[in-house]
Amino acid sequence: MLTFVVRRLLLSLVTLLILLIVITLIPNLAPGDPARKIAGAFASPERLASVTESLGLDDSIPTQFGELVGDLVTFDFGESFTRPGQSVTSLVSSALWNSFKLVLYALAITLPLSILGGLVAAYKKDSWLDRTIVTTGLALSSIPEFVSGVILLAFLAVPISFFKVSADPPSSSLATNLNYLLLPALAVLIVYFGYIARITRAGTIAALESDYTRTAFMKGLSTREVFRKHVLRNALQPTVAVTGTQLGYLFGGLVGLELVFNYPGLGRLIIDAARGADYPVLRGGVLTVAIVYMLATLSADLIIAWMNPRARLTVGGE
Repeated sequence: MLTFVVRRLLLSLVTLLILLIVITLIPNLAPGDPARKIAGAFASPERLASVTESLGLDDSIPTQFGELVGDLVTFDFGESFTRPGQSVTSLVSSALWNSFKLVLYALAITLPLSILGGLVAAYKKDSWLDRTIVTTGLALSSIPEFVSGVILLAFLAVPISFFKVSADPPSSSLATNLNYLLLPALAVLIVYFGYIARITRAGTIAALESDYTRTAFMKGLSTREVFRKHVLRNALQPTVAVTGTQLGYLFGGLVGLELVFNYPGLGRLIIDAARGADYPVLRGGVLTVAIVYMLATLSADLIIAWMNPRARLTVGGE
């Protein structure tokens, strides 16, 4: 197990290293003067020199790479270009916390319902209930999350005052946060229910049709015992893997949903930084999403390895 963990950590570090190299090279390989693009066509020479110095474009590429690594280690990416006086760290940390609350709430609703739907569909394979769950989930998963968010706003937030139009709560109390984040979480549920349910269904059917499950039934174990002791541990491995790979997207890719509900999440921060040519914030946000994605996939691999030791032979090459 220790060898497996070390190999996965090394793979994650290699991925992070490649991303750091790409981020370092982009300003140097992009056509034109990046500092001029960021500062604006009519920027003063002083402003242009300040931006050039902030980007470190006067330094060699190895020096720029070393400075970027240092910024990542200390998590200090300087100050925002478009929000003078505000550090990138504070902006990214605040947006990351907001995204964490939304993702955690959405997963707390989505995962139990999706897994239950997949288990029921597998147990009632080829029945009308199975077809209904699969077909409904497939139809819902084809709707982008920002479209489902608009639909929920139109049919729930407008006629019913309990549902909030904005997802940015006026206070930090738990009840208020849950209330204001309910519609965005339901929008995520609509999109991911069918996807996760189908993955769970496929894994459950494979586990139910395996030799060890047949042997368990032949020993006289009840259906509940078979599911608890033999089916769930193997059936949920694909679901864990899918959830881990989707976490990175949920943290940085819900831009449309954050715009619809006026929510200051990490995805929205990155888009605003790209629009405003705020390179320090953009760099800090992208690296944060990448780290979250790598940690999520690493955690998923470790959970799968714990659930099924044979997975250590295929994940990471052990």
